[in-house]
Amino acid sequence: MANLIETLSIAATGMQAQAERLRFVSENVANEDTPGYRRKLTTFEEVVEAGRRTGKVQTGPVELDPSALTRIHDPGHPLADQNGYYDGSNVNLVVEIADAREAQRSYEANLRVFDQARQMTQNLLELLKR
Repeated sequence: MANLIETLSIAATGMQAQAERLRFVSENVANEDTPGYRRKLTTFEEVVEAGRRTGKVQTGPVELDPSALTRIHDPGHPLADQNGYYDGSNVNLVVEIADAREAQRSYEANLRVFDQARQMTQNLLELLKR
């Protein structure tokens, strides 16, 4: 029974980490047109409890993408410099869509593990009833 609970816990942390990653992706997409906005990135870290690897994951610290901001020419923009340029964001919608799909698929894979463990437990309980 402990292995079942551990399996469910590992799958749940994977789902939670991917959901948080998807939240950052949606923030990036929402701020694509915000001047000076830097894309948010996160990494995954393994959870270690009492010096033992657990298989669980969590999101690491949020980092800002250091890549260059897009220079936009619009002399009428309030943030434009004397040459008519201002810094846009460094969000690339194609990259964000790819990240969103990857996060969604990873979330679904963890959900399938969760569901499979639940079905196995249900089948075991039905066998024990007989």
